[in-house]
Amino acid sequence: MDPNSIVRNPSFRLCSLNPLSLFSLFSSVSAQAGKRGLAWPYYNSHSVRPKASYYHIELTFVLSDPGVFNNGDGEVVAIYDWETYAPVSSNGNGGLGFIGMQADMVSTSSPVEDLATRQAEQGWATVFSLNEPDISGTITPAAAADWYIQWINPLAIKKALPAVTSSTNAGQGLSWLSEMISACAGECFFDYINLHWYGTSFAEFQSYILEAHSQFPNYNMVITEFALNAGGDQLSFFQSAFPFLDGLSYVILYFPFVATSPALLTQNDDAAVVAVGTDSCLYTDAGGPSAVGNLMY
Repeated sequence: MDPNSIVRNPSFRLCSLNPLSLFSLFSSVSAQAGKRGLAWPYYNSHSVRPKASYYHIELTFVLSDPGVFNNGDGEVVAIYDWETYAPVSSNGNGGLGFIGMQADMVSTSSPVEDLATRQAEQGWATVFSLNEPDISGTITPAAAADWYIQWINPLAIKKALPAVTSSTNAGQGLSWLSEMISACAGECFFDYINLHWYGTSFAEFQSYILEAHSQFPNYNMVITEFALNAGGDQLSFFQSAFPFLDGLSYVILYFPFVATSPALLTQNDDAAVVAVGTDSCLYTDAGGPSAVGNLMY
């Protein structure tokens, strides 16, 4: 059968998938009901060294094994790295289902021209698309729709619309997403909307997810970044957020920010440290699960 005939089938516009059939998302993961995933930054393959030094002084080993969270209980099932190449690690995907992400329209590390080839070679069965275009200042909903139809539509796999922020500014967040769906005019074939959230409380997060579902009741969702703002009680937040999301049938996957260690985050992402802090990191500097990481099991 022509793959394009599958993609063009209107049934691919909506997702009727439920968590119990999650296995169909991945080519390498057996049937299981877990929803949790690892947002794995590229710098997990780096060593930590003092910022002020011109000399490479290795302070700790890289986070080499995403399989730390794959303990066989089926809670953690997926991994993505904002790229279309598999995570750099000593243990591949750690037995988790890798999801490629075409995060940018133009990328040197993940050229969009290589998207279809990489997907076919690596065999991933789900693709995420643009990362926070709603706050880019340059990508309009109409431009995103045209780009999506050209590059994402042809992939005969599960697909997510661009990941939007929780911004409530005019023309951003859910508003931008709504405008893109309208600009698609029924020609963007997708299985999930993709949400990011950063804020001050679990109640705020809960309200955002419920509002998104109210605004887009016919679509399932993935949440590919979320945490409290810096200074918040991340552990308490995730203790409430995980069971809340597990109980929502329309939330298919969720990825707390972020699957790295405090040292690596501090070394490589100043903006994230300022915005979120390091308490939401899933790993310790020693490479084991953090307090939040232990909630993933």
